[in-house]
Amino acid sequence: MPTIKTGDEELSYNGEPLDFHLIDFWRWPTSDIMSNTTRGVFAEFIVGTAIGLDKYNVRNDWDEYDLESSDGRIKIEVKSSAYIQVWSQDELSKISFSIRAPKSTNIRPSDVYVFCLLNHKNQATVDPLKMEQWEFYVVPTKHINEYKRSQTSITLNSLRKLAFSIQYTELHKAISNI
Repeated sequence: MPTIKTGDEELSYNGEPLDFHLIDFWRWPTSDIMSNTTRGVFAEFIVGTAIGLDKYNVRNDWDEYDLESSDGRIKIEVKSSAYIQVWSQDELSKISFSIRAPKSTNIRPSDVYVFCLLNHKNQATVDPLKMEQWEFYVVPTKHINEYKRSQTSITLNSLRKLAFSIQYTELHKAISNI
């Protein structure tokens, strides 16, 4: 079982320390939280902070779902999207979220989906660390299973037919009420 690290751990070779620490590795691939992959994991973290994530647990990439409520009652799948990307854009990205079921089972194991939209449209001022730039949609998985248009993705317009947008401070209550 993985243990939480501090970031101060040193890389070494034959017992001799190198001039690098674990924190240097963490900074290298994840400092750009606007990149799609990192933003997705960051969205999971955001939802986790709203529901009381134990920050001393290590995230498991291979779980069937992304998060679990602190009482273990609710399994949560988190998806993210953004208008602004890390690459040069002529226009804002069209918002869409993956809802594809796992290939291994073809069954969605979560109880709820939380769709996280970085809803900021200015490249110069976008900042994913500011929760006021995000909006969230909480949808029971049964509604995703019943969604007729596609079983692989959902657009923002279609999502808004299933749920209202909420702010970060409303996430815990919305998830708990599922």
